[in-house]
Amino acid sequence: MFKLLMSDFRHKAAIYGLQPDARALLRMALNDGSLAQMLFRAMSYCQTHHLKVFAAVLYRVNAMLTHATIGRNATIGEGFVILHSVGVVINGAVRAGKNLVVYHGVTLGSVRDSSPVLGDDVYIGAGAKVIGGVRVGSRVRIGANAVVVKDVPDDCTVVGVPARVVSRHGMPVVAGDGNPE
Repeated sequence: MFKLLMSDFRHKAAIYGLQPDARALLRMALNDGSLAQMLFRAMSYCQTHHLKVFAAVLYRVNAMLTHATIGRNATIGEGFVILHSVGVVINGAVRAGKNLVVYHGVTLGSVRDSSPVLGDDVYIGAGAKVIGGVRVGSRVRIGANAVVVKDVPDDCTVVGVPARVVSRHGMPVVAGDGNPE
């Protein structure tokens, strides 16, 4: 658990443009959203080590203190960063790779027992929603308030309601070309 937290804080320091020295890591531990990350990691540890009562308590404590609701069975790789925790909702069946970054008001939710699967290096802007059994590729940026209901390929930026691809591999996408279908 400690190794995952250090990876989370190193990634958060990099987002802020800081060298991951002891001072920066302490600053990241005290930063907004970090308590939600720490409680999630502790809850996940308890959940996987058959301490489910403690996991349930940590789930509730996280919701009460940070206003982030992250399911007990959610799987999120190293480098997980919550920049602002208020309103973050992550379903327990969500699977995410490494370096997931979420802002406040983000929802990763299920539809009919089907939840999102996210690749590595995914950035999700404030208020964005990723709903249902969609697959979000690696190196994807989801703009603020976007609603993703269809798969998103690797190396894309999506915006809007419903979300549409506006750039791929850093190049603008012409309307109707390259959008997730």
